[in-house]
Amino acid sequence: MTIKEDLAGTIVHDAPVPGRLSEQFWGSDAIAAMLRELDIPYIALNPGASYRGLHDSIVNYLGNSAPQMLLCLHDEHAVHIAQGYWKASDRMMAAALHSNVGLMHAAMPIFDAWCDRAPVLILGATGPWDAAKRRPWIDWIHTCSDQGALVRNYTKWDNQPGSVAAALEATVRAAQIAQTAPRGPVYVNLDATIQEQKLGPMPPLPDVMRHAVPQAVRPAPELVAAAAQLLSSAKNPVMLAGRCSRSVEAWKARVALAEKLNMRVLTHIKLAAAFPTDHRLHAAPPGNRLAPEAKNLLAGADVILSLDWLDLAGALKQAYGTKPVTAKIIHVSCDAHVHRGWSMDYQALPPVDVYMMCESDAAVPLLAETAQARVADAPPPAAATLPAAPADAVTLHGVADVLNAATRGIDICCTRLPLGWHGAYTHFRHPLDFIGFDGGGGVGAGPGITIGAALALKGSGRLAIGLLGDGDFLMGNTAIWTAAHYRIPCLMIVCNNRSYFNDELHQERVAVARGRPAENRWIGQRIGDPDIDLAAIARAQGAVAIGPVARMTDLRAAIGKGVETVRAGGVCVIDARVLPGYDAE
Repeated sequence: MTIKEDLAGTIVHDAPVPGRLSEQFWGSDAIAAMLRELDIPYIALNPGASYRGLHDSIVNYLGNSAPQMLLCLHDEHAVHIAQGYWKASDRMMAAALHSNVGLMHAAMPIFDAWCDRAPVLILGATGPWDAAKRRPWIDWIHTCSDQGALVRNYTKWDNQPGSVAAALEATVRAAQIAQTAPRGPVYVNLDATIQEQKLGPMPPLPDVMRHAVPQAVRPAPELVAAAAQLLSSAKNPVMLAGRCSRSVEAWKARVALAEKLNMRVLTHIKLAAAFPTDHRLHAAPPGNRLAPEAKNLLAGADVILSLDWLDLAGALKQAYGTKPVTAKIIHVSCDAHVHRGWSMDYQALPPVDVYMMCESDAAVPLLAETAQARVADAPPPAAATLPAAPADAVTLHGVADVLNAATRGIDICCTRLPLGWHGAYTHFRHPLDFIGFDGGGGVGAGPGITIGAALALKGSGRLAIGLLGDGDFLMGNTAIWTAAHYRIPCLMIVCNNRSYFNDELHQERVAVARGRPAENRWIGQRIGDPDIDLAAIARAQGAVAIGPVARMTDLRAAIGKGVETVRAGGVCVIDARVLPGYDAE
């Protein structure tokens, strides 16, 4: 085995022994060539015989390059890494899943990607579909009728092509659909027989330039004019900065629009950074729910500009309760194009007065150009009252303080935040400072998404740092091996309260409502007796591991070493034993 050392911006490459040139090609060679034409940089996978043909083609035909394989220890990690890569780069990569069993393993991360509107090109396999060609037992249990039905309710499109030519078209179509807003995962199921079919010469490949992703839709001029008029004449306008791209230009456009209109802005901690949180117009720390000052601000608004806000109707309900919504609502979102009957991730139906069916990035510059500057008193600076962090016991607040100090002057990307993290613990000043949550609430996504984001950021000078819950880490921890093997630098700080603490709070609420002992909330929730050595789990996979860390003095040294390790190109995991308790819901 030959492994090439990584260079700046690249990862370790498992280099295959060169084969002899041949004019004989197989079906999977053509499919692999199509991936290269589509500019797919990586394909994350857990190996399986159902796509052994494609595996061979990527290694022995493409030389394990463009795309390069990322070996994962679990199918879930493959999809989460691809999701994280997109979240940090706005660029799609692929994941490969082994037949029905791999697809069933990966059902949760596919749902995460769906809810996160993350384009992932998922290649699966089956068969042989021709029963006469199946090997005894194993090919039969790994073949099912309509395999795509397993994930059809939470993918944008799926297909099981019946020929090599159809597979090429399906792959191009899948890539186009996945990357067209609203984005999402797609699934192409490749019959093993098609992959292993002898072709002779390489067939012509579809011209990807003629099947490109369409340009972003622009809103109708009359809608822009109507929205601009509402915003220009508003007394108390509010911007809800929701789903947006990682584009710095689009970030600046949102800031320019808010400043031109002197408009207060709210952001959501479940979504990627969309507006500088220390800007004078940012009204309240981002949270899972609206803070009291955010509720009051929204309830007092006369015009609300929703830029693809996550759960607009829910935010209005928090602000207005059962009262009628009196504000005029401008909603910028094309998300309704993927609303389906199976999943309720579309949330409640909001009232809307001006509806622009387009992406936020397309509408904001037009609104900034058309709206009239609004003169208003400068808003008071946003302030959050937080209890002081204990002097020596480790808390989420303490982790934030130490991390902020250790990374001062260093560009970082928060790839994950734990439940209970208060939006005032740190500030986001760049679209890559925070890339949001997993989308579907699938515990176990944190490590894979962190690694995918770190892969996208490698060589950029920006450090990928995931702050994970202990349950999240334990479910997804074997993704660490992939980061260690391919030298993908990242830091994971496990905020370990030794409990599924969020569910402890749920059990307490139920017990109190029923007049039962709330003291029993820990049963079936606490992770202890025996204690789990999280650092040992990480160390066994090749990471630098520190912990358990239970005192602030030790935490400072641990995070300092962690940052130093990642800056040197390593992978580090810190087991921070935080006290149970949240400063935020």
